[in-house]
Amino acid sequence: MKSEKLKPTAFLWDESFLWGLMAYKALKNACLPFDLIRAEDIKCGCLKNYAVLFVPGGWASNKLKTLGDKGTTEIKKFVRNGGNYLGFCGGAGLATLDGIWLLNIRRKPTKDRVPSFSGQIHLNITEHRIWQGLNSSPITHHSSPIFHAWWPSQFLIDDKNLRILATYGDALPDSFSSDLNVGDVDANGSWSEMEKIYKINLDPERLKNEPAVVEGNFGKGRVILSLIHFDTPDDANGAGVLKNLWEYLTENSYELKKFKNSKPEIMNLRGLSLFADNNYCNQKEKSSLNELVSSVNDLINLGIRNFLWFWRNPMLLQWRRGVRGLEYCTLYILTKEIALLSNDLTINETKEKMLMQIRSLLIPFVEKANKLLLLERFAMTNGHITYEACDTPQIQEIRKELFSTSKSHGGLFKELISELDNYLYCLIAERQ
Repeated sequence: MKSEKLKPTAFLWDESFLWGLMAYKALKNACLPFDLIRAEDIKCGCLKNYAVLFVPGGWASNKLKTLGDKGTTEIKKFVRNGGNYLGFCGGAGLATLDGIWLLNIRRKPTKDRVPSFSGQIHLNITEHRIWQGLNSSPITHHSSPIFHAWWPSQFLIDDKNLRILATYGDALPDSFSSDLNVGDVDANGSWSEMEKIYKINLDPERLKNEPAVVEGNFGKGRVILSLIHFDTPDDANGAGVLKNLWEYLTENSYELKKFKNSKPEIMNLRGLSLFADNNYCNQKEKSSLNELVSSVNDLINLGIRNFLWFWRNPMLLQWRRGVRGLEYCTLYILTKEIALLSNDLTINETKEKMLMQIRSLLIPFVEKANKLLLLERFAMTNGHITYEACDTPQIQEIRKELFSTSKSHGGLFKELISELDNYLYCLIAERQ
């Protein structure tokens, strides 16, 4: 592998959805060089041109299916021959023994871990280049830096050859475990009592000293797996680590010098004003996109009005246990981003057909989701429900149609976001 001729990073887009877009924005904001690739590109041998493969969050099992045997073989060959692998959350899970076996790590079963933690948390870090220039937290009088974890898995590590770069420290009061605010429960409640009610592990103390970022080798290549989202919006520490990771893993690539002295772009994650002074979209496409945006806006506002969720940051909701908040959040963010990117790109006949297919799925989905959310809201007043457990037959029927019975994406929702994701990829690719 002639590293001096390699491009820095291949960013695997497939089966990441919200997490892929979040990572894309974070890397663009940090002016870090990368090329978006698909699983089919990996199967065709594209990794030989890169120094690093970056895999963002998302369901590792779905990523594995999309890659197939050919794709996973290509990734293993790439790393074995000296390529580097960087995975966040689901991308980290993909590289474990439960995925493609790059590192000798397993993931804890759901019953043994804290499955629903989200938000800010301190990290206990070991000396390494990726932590250079970080800020500690004077607000909490804590010496360890703060980062974000979003519903992470947990690692089981027995291999002494692996280097643990960080373990979890204390969770901050504004974090959540399931739909419980950590600070509120710490001050006025009982985690043990709540765990009896929720029938899952909730106490963030269970995370303390568990591995969060790990480094190892597969053949000649480096592998870094992180359960922390360094790509979280408005996270200065995370942005710093992203730059450090790029320098560390791509140090021999020929585009390295291009970003060392670059200035970050100003990216407005909240600004989603549509079609201002637009000379490209004709009135038909404007109307169609506005209809889609209006539908998802109404869906999100229905949830807010009924106390089912609120915004944690510009890209992530916090929802009550009993509804599938992440799925609705994903739908909203992808649709909004498509509308924003369509603002200055020509919509040709192919894209118009894709847009019509999205509409044929999205409008019926939203109509049924509105009904489902209200039914779930009423069910919450009569008893404790989860995303999968509810005694109301009507709720069970709609849930199965919209999401299937799987925790990972399924049903009409999977069809819809796959179409949205393909369309979004086309729009982004046109800007590269």
